[in-house]
Amino acid sequence: MPYKILEKRELGDSDILFEMVLETPLIAKKARAGHFVLIRINETGERIPLTVADYDREKGTITIVFQVVGKTTKLLSHQNIGNEILDVIGPLGNAIHVEKIEDPIVIVGGGVGIAPCYPQAKELKEAGNKIITIMGARNTGLLFWREKMRAVSDELIICTDDGTEGIKGVVTEPLKDIIKREKVAYVIAIGPLIMMKFVALTTNGSGDLPKVKTYISLNTIMIDGTGMCGGCRYPTLDGQIFHACVDGPDVDGHTVDFDQLLKRATRFLEEEKICLDAYDHACQALEKYKEENM
Repeated sequence: MPYKILEKRELGDSDILFEMVLETPLIAKKARAGHFVLIRINETGERIPLTVADYDREKGTITIVFQVVGKTTKLLSHQNIGNEILDVIGPLGNAIHVEKIEDPIVIVGGGVGIAPCYPQAKELKEAGNKIITIMGARNTGLLFWREKMRAVSDELIICTDDGTEGIKGVVTEPLKDIIKREKVAYVIAIGPLIMMKFVALTTNGSGDLPKVKTYISLNTIMIDGTGMCGGCRYPTLDGQIFHACVDGPDVDGHTVDFDQLLKRATRFLEEEKICLDAYDHACQALEKYKEENM
């Protein structure tokens, strides 16, 4: 059955970040923080994993947030309220473990990774935990959900690379300050691979800071989401092999071989560019046809 788009809005001051609310009553009934869904827009489309950014069991909806980076996400951004998505499969992956802990939990969200941080902060806060949230982006135009995150955080820190909002600099700077000033139960970091790598390096105990358990999300390397295709296999530093979709997507950041993952992330850049250029060309041709014949 197709899944209807009930709400759609642009996020931040850019035209590349979007939020959608989908009518998915069965998925909403079971969704938890940490879960993801697989989306296929139409019969000829590819499947992409998107983390559940929010859910409403009473309304039977889930919220997804995505950034336009390739052909599929661009096509998704062109869908409007009332349109239907062919396939939405989930919830998949492992939900986070939620319990009340004495020490504070630090949640670090970078860019579009801010969205999946929200349900984790929400569920952990509802369990009675102290939540310190750090939000980071390249500039203020790429920041979003400030008030949503503030509502589920005891402390909210904002960083931008260019200093257009909050602290000028990267998210690891305020993270270091927090770890210096108080004992932290653990850190959750979701965002670009390079950001998660440096968060894990900050908390691995190799410098002058104590070691702090750190979880990172590997949803971006998943394909079929069930462990069958093997596309989301990732090596650990001690040589073990795991699958992000069934062993994660949230995993121990201190065990991940980030250098290998960063190399993998650039493997299909040329193919992605070819697909996006072809899609843009087809869209331009259609617009031209409409102008000339309608």
